[in-house]
Amino acid sequence: MGESLNGTYKLDVDGKKKLVDEKMKELLVEGRKEGIALAMKELGMKRAKFYGWPNTYVFTKAMGEMLIGHFKDNLPIVIIRPTMVTSTFNKPFPGWIEGFRTIDSVMASYGKGKLKCFLASPELVLDVIPADMVANAMIVSMVAHPCQSCDRIIYHIGSSLRNPLKFSSVRDFTIRYFTKNPWINKNGKLVKTSKVTVLSSMPNFLSYMRIRFLLPLKGLYWLDAIFCQYFKRVYMDLDRKVKVAMRLVELYKPYLLFKGIFDDKNSEKLRVAAMEMGLNVDEFGFDPKCIDWEDYFINIHLPGLVRYVMKQ
Repeated sequence: MGESLNGTYKLDVDGKKKLVDEKMKELLVEGRKEGIALAMKELGMKRAKFYGWPNTYVFTKAMGEMLIGHFKDNLPIVIIRPTMVTSTFNKPFPGWIEGFRTIDSVMASYGKGKLKCFLASPELVLDVIPADMVANAMIVSMVAHPCQSCDRIIYHIGSSLRNPLKFSSVRDFTIRYFTKNPWINKNGKLVKTSKVTVLSSMPNFLSYMRIRFLLPLKGLYWLDAIFCQYFKRVYMDLDRKVKVAMRLVELYKPYLLFKGIFDDKNSEKLRVAAMEMGLNVDEFGFDPKCIDWEDYFINIHLPGLVRYVMKQ
């Protein structure tokens, strides 16, 4: 039905669905109900990487586009490809967010004092876009292509080309915000954040983790065993923090060293078309150039993250 991202194999979506069903039946027969979620995640990651995608999220999105292209017949198709979606810029009100999204896990972990190191190039451009701008682009695209029978049109909704945001800026915004507005933990105590070591390559990150955390953690494990679990609480706390860092890096690794910029020329044409159609660009705007990133993160996104996600 479609091409794999690495161009090596043809991607059979129906075959993948059958593989999932067979794996589910196998796990149920084995009576492994508690491990089904983890086993299916591992299968998804394995198949995604086999075909060239970094994770199941982008893999399934690609399959969705393939299915739409295959079954659309004469229906007009518009595909919206937003980059990393963040809290709302304006509507229904600034800072609204539901659940952790993309970079939010990193910022929340820092605010809670759980993040000590991270993998990313300081000069990396993070391609983010507020949720309401994505919704506006979807609405405008439907108005612009109501009954047109044409090949699929793809709109990249992002900011990396027109208003690039560096990782180093997001890091600084996050540090400044939580320094001024420290997180209060479940015991009612202010969490004092510390400096985060940023490693610019995967080998550097793994070496740092091995020397700074994994080897001492292994020593603490044996010390805890010798002293009859006297250090169990300390060991479990450190082990949890290490796993958080490793999980975040594994999740974001495909993007943290990615140096690409997404072309949004089609989206710019759509913005021009919206003005020509007489649409209220203030009401349905999605131009990332209007965003002051410093003001957005410090006064909108991070307060929204704390209020609507971290405090839940």
